[in-house]
Amino acid sequence: QVQLVESGGGSVQAGGSLRLSCIASGYTHSGHCMGWFRQAPGKEREGVAGIDPDGMTRYTNSVKGRFTISRDSAKNTLYLQMDSLLPEDTAMYYCAVKKGIIATMWPQEYKYWGQGTQVTVS
Repeated sequence: QVQLVESGGGSVQAGGSLRLSCIASGYTHSGHCMGWFRQAPGKEREGVAGIDPDGMTRYTNSVKGRFTISRDSAKNTLYLQMDSLLPEDTAMYYCAVKKGIIATMWPQEYKYWGQGTQVTVS
């Protein structure tokens, strides 16, 4: 079974940085995409960043230039480096996995999810 465990969340001031990690297990990386999503209270879950099996990345417009998604295949770990954080970035952040070769930004397309890690920016 696929298991995803996020960590690295916390509380920071605007302009600060955080690095989120997601350790994945129980699946074959080949043919799968990974992504980061976030959900603030009262709002819909939105895609933040995704990475294809071949390493191609994509981001939602609001985080371009500030966030960087990366993957360490040897450690089977997904990362999200978040710089220049804004209060609007406050949310529960989730990592997710789906089958396919394109890392879409649509939560409904992802099958496996982690428990989430809270990010608070003030």
